[in-house]
Amino acid sequence: MLDIELIRKEPEKIKKGIATKNVGHEIVDEFLKLDEEWRKETAALDALRAKQKKLSEGRKIEEAKKNKELIRLKSDSVAEVEKKREIALRRIPNPPFDEVPIGKSEKDNVVIREVGEKPKFDFKPRSYLELAEKLNLVDMERAAKTSGSRFGFLLGAAVRLEFALVQLAIKAATDRSLIAKLAKKNNLNIKDSLFVPVMPPVLINKKSMAGMGYLERGAEDVYYLPADDLYLVGTSEQSIGPMHQDEVFEEKDLPRRYLGFSTCFRREAGSYGKDTKGILRVHQFDKLEMFVFAAPEKSRAEHRLMLAIEEYLMQSLGLPYRVLNICTADLSSPAAAAFDIETWMPGQNEGVGEYRETQSTSNTTDFQSRRLEIKYRPTEKRAAVKARYVHMLNGTAFAIGRTLIAIFENYQTKEGRIKIPKALQKYVGEKVISSGS
Repeated sequence: MLDIELIRKEPEKIKKGIATKNVGHEIVDEFLKLDEEWRKETAALDALRAKQKKLSEGRKIEEAKKNKELIRLKSDSVAEVEKKREIALRRIPNPPFDEVPIGKSEKDNVVIREVGEKPKFDFKPRSYLELAEKLNLVDMERAAKTSGSRFGFLLGAAVRLEFALVQLAIKAATDRSLIAKLAKKNNLNIKDSLFVPVMPPVLINKKSMAGMGYLERGAEDVYYLPADDLYLVGTSEQSIGPMHQDEVFEEKDLPRRYLGFSTCFRREAGSYGKDTKGILRVHQFDKLEMFVFAAPEKSRAEHRLMLAIEEYLMQSLGLPYRVLNICTADLSSPAAAAFDIETWMPGQNEGVGEYRETQSTSNTTDFQSRRLEIKYRPTEKRAAVKARYVHMLNGTAFAIGRTLIAIFENYQTKEGRIKIPKALQKYVGEKVISSGS
């Protein structure tokens, strides 16, 4: 959520910012109205409490009893307005940075660069699903029997490829010299501290999910277990972000970087009729997610670092891709800026090929940390210097299913086999997939 003082002082700036996300100014007006009511009610309550103190000191017992009842009623009124005010505040999305391209839809995302050469085949490239079924790497039919639509079994070499991707990502994220090299290459003045691998819980409570900002918008995609009052995560960032709620970092301990691996769950409520076959858009998938807690002045550099790591991983796999600067209208509610990587998949669109999103990285500034009360104590120890809210960032290392799709389609052979990228061969133990074994 946003800084209340910022909304009070610069409401028009906030309205202008969220308008570029296609969000109306009414939610800001609603908050300001409730905020003004809350301040008046709070002032009235404070006055009654001050009066109570005087009545008690003057031993005016009967008048004090009547005033005490007024305090109770006013306290209830303040609490009710405060609850409405909090709900209104949480509905206001994070305004984008000034440098984010303004757009009306995802069609206005800006391609920054294209990297790598698209493979040239002397045959019509097959779709990943045709290849996977032929090689017995994916079984959607049996998964439909056990779980329903949009689920799949990964089998044999596909499973070994998944864990090869996991090992490649962990190796990169925990390589101090690589992080220093990427920082230098991109002119980033940041520490070369490592990402700590973590396997977080996939079930989290309402406070945590709400704190990450995924219930005001996007709740339709979240799986909820009412009997336990718990939510299944759609990405490990939803677990990792809240792990430090109500904590204060020392500035010297920032940035705090994590690489989370988890199974993720999404209803895909808004994708009816899209990619209904195969593993491109499913209810359950595995993902490696980078997450960073940073000092505000370093968050833009940390954002660029995560993008650099994503690009390094794609280049390691030899996959052609393009980087997009996400426009205002396509940003998530918590994000102030985001970059996507779309990877070329030659078997898509009946062999014509197209780019599909495989990674994304976002800077949510202090939008989530304010909800979760995650702060840091600046190095200067002056009494006037208060703890400040950290900035929180996330970025996909590998969305396993989509990365497998990209590998299958880009590394396919005329005979219907799949070559394994050189960077993964030592983990998989073979160079070519010719069966699902």
